[in-house]
Order: sequence, then C-alpha cells, then structure tokens
Amino acid sequence: MATDYYAVLGVRRDASQEEIKKAFRRLARELHPDVNPDPKTQERFKEINAAYEVLSDPQKKQVYDLGGDPLSQAGGAGGAGGFGAGGFGNFSDIMDAFFGTASQRGPRSRTRRGQDAMIRIEVELDEAAFGTTKDIQVDTAIVCTTCSGEGAAPGTSAQTCDMCRGRGEVSQVTRSFLGQVMTSRPCPQCQGFGTVVPTPCPECAGDGRIRSRRTLTVKIPAGVDNGTRIQLAGEGEVGPGGGPAGDLYVEIHELPHSTFQRRGDDLHCTVTIPMTAASLGTKVPLETLDGMEEVDIRPGTQSGQSIPLHGRGVTHLRGGGRGDLIVHVEVQTPTKLDPEQERLLRELAKLRGEERPQGQFQPGQQGLFSRLKDAFNGR
Repeated sequence: MATDYYAVLGVRRDASQEEIKKAFRRLARELHPDVNPDPKTQERFKEINAAYEVLSDPQKKQVYDLGGDPLSQAGGAGGAGGFGAGGFGNFSDIMDAFFGTASQRGPRSRTRRGQDAMIRIEVELDEAAFGTTKDIQVDTAIVCTTCSGEGAAPGTSAQTCDMCRGRGEVSQVTRSFLGQVMTSRPCPQCQGFGTVVPTPCPECAGDGRIRSRRTLTVKIPAGVDNGTRIQLAGEGEVGPGGGPAGDLYVEIHELPHSTFQRRGDDLHCTVTIPMTAASLGTKVPLETLDGMEEVDIRPGTQSGQSIPLHGRGVTHLRGGGRGDLIVHVEVQTPTKLDPEQERLLRELAKLRGEERPQGQFQPGQQGLFSRLKDAFNGR
C-alpha cells in the first residue's frame, strides 16, 4: 500500500467518520493555498485531499482497508488536488472545512413535520383543585384517507422531474472576473422536490392531508391554574405529505367562583357577621370544596381578622398536600335601630363605661409610594 491515508490525516484506523471529518477540517484550514501560499504545503494539501476522499467514502474506504487503492483504480480521476468529483470531494467539502457546515444538496422531502396546535378549555374551581377529564373537539389536519398521504390520485404516483432529473436543483454557469462560476438553485418545475405529481389527489389537492374534526379525552391534573398548558404529544396537525404530527397544547382557563378567590393554592373568602355575633361568638356554615363545614367565630372577633382552615385549598400541582382556605371576617355595624334596640345599646354602653369613649388614635397606614419615600430618606 503506497500511502497510509490514516497517517496522512493523523487518525486511528478505527476512527469514526466524525473524527475523520474533524481532522480534515483542521488540516484544510492550515494547508489550503489561500491560507498558506508556501509551495511546499501544496503537495501536503493534495495528500490530505486524497486521504479524505478515500476515507470519507464508505465504498472507497472498504476497498482501501482490504488493501486496494481506489484512486489508482479510478485512473486518478480528478487528480489528488483538483476540485472535481475525484479531487477535493465537492464544493461543500471546502465550505465545510472553512465554515463548519456543508451546503444542503439534493431534493427536498415532500414529507415534513406538522405544526403544533393549541386549544383553550374552561374548568371550574373544583375541577382545577382535584383534577378531572374532559372531552374536547379538535379541528386539525389528518392524513388523507384517499391517497394515504402520497398526494397522488389513486392509481397514479409521483414521477421524476424531467427538468432536474430528480436532483431537485438546476445549475447555471456564469462568467465573472474570477472565471466561470457555477450556481445552483431549486428546480422551478418541481419546486426542489425532485418529483412532480401529474395527477394530484382530488381529496387533498396533492397536500397529503385533509381537515377533520375529532374528539380527544384530556386528563387534567389536580392543581392546574390559569395559563397552565398540557402537552399532548403527536396530537397536533399532520405535516405535508402525511408527515409526523406536531403536538397539541391544551391551555387552562379557570372560571371565577361565586364564593372563593384563588391566590396560588390558597382560597380566600369573606364572611360578614353582625356586631352581636362577633362579640358573643357563633358558628357559621360554609360550603367548602370538600362539603359543608362550620366556621368557628370566637367571642370578641374583630373586623379584619382571618380564620384559616388548613388543607381546604387547592391541591399542589407538584408535590403532595393542599393549600389553605382563609376566611376573612367583616363585622357589620347596624345603621338603623328601633327605639328598643337603641335603649338596650345605650344601657350596654353605660354598663361598659363607653358613653363618651375617648378613642385610640394611631398613625394612619401609608401608601406604597410614601413608604418607599421614607425608606430612601432613612426614616
């Protein structure tokens, strides 16, 4: 074997294609004539060209590993340093060596992944708190049942484009001050697919998919909130050409509740009781998410006090347990008294020494901007 192509690229004989490609890129950057004009490097550049041409081609590599030299068998086509099919490989290899990416060539696939879709559903507070299942109607694209996604009418099939001969692109040679320049562009006849469909499917007009309404059952986990999105993989729109379907996202919208206001996983409500009940204490029935319960109002309860009912809120979406139910008490002062009620209240005030109360004054609550101002001023 005249030349050790593995040694030329500096890789092991069991090197992967990725390792061979990286070694070629590194050496090509160092030895390319445009980068290193030294004449002595040109021969070395031709050697790595030839080595990469052999080792990057599975068939040529197999011949070489068995003891042959595929370049000599091919009659040295293209030479070791040319830019044709037998030399540097192809133009994309040059681009790959200097920019790390190869130009995408060849026909485009008619089969592509479908788009994701999203649908919004409404749930009640108890459904969000404990979870539920719902049936939803979804209008999406599905595989055409007439052509099975092929896009061609029954009994026909796609044919190779006679303009680009299946390559998906056409080339054009132009002259410039650098000489002849060859450019490629997608074939205008087949739009880059390499094939044409002479007789499109009458059901899908050649797209390979149709619109359809279907019913899906969605499992809604306990603890979801407004804006929570549930991903249903593969339940979105089927792609063109019967390609794989995208995902469907179900966004939760929680409806307002007549009694409770949700803040995170805690629930809040306000109970209004008369002054006498706040003074003497009482029990108030409350319909919670778990059923009827009695809220214990202790004697002397003041307006604005909160009574927590632990573990009566919304289930935590991640992790166990539940939030709390917070009952805010509002004491109602009577505005209209009949003569007997007024007499009894005046007698009570006399007994408590509250006929002419002095009152207790304290600084009023500051607003947000006032508190920020005081904080900056060091008060």
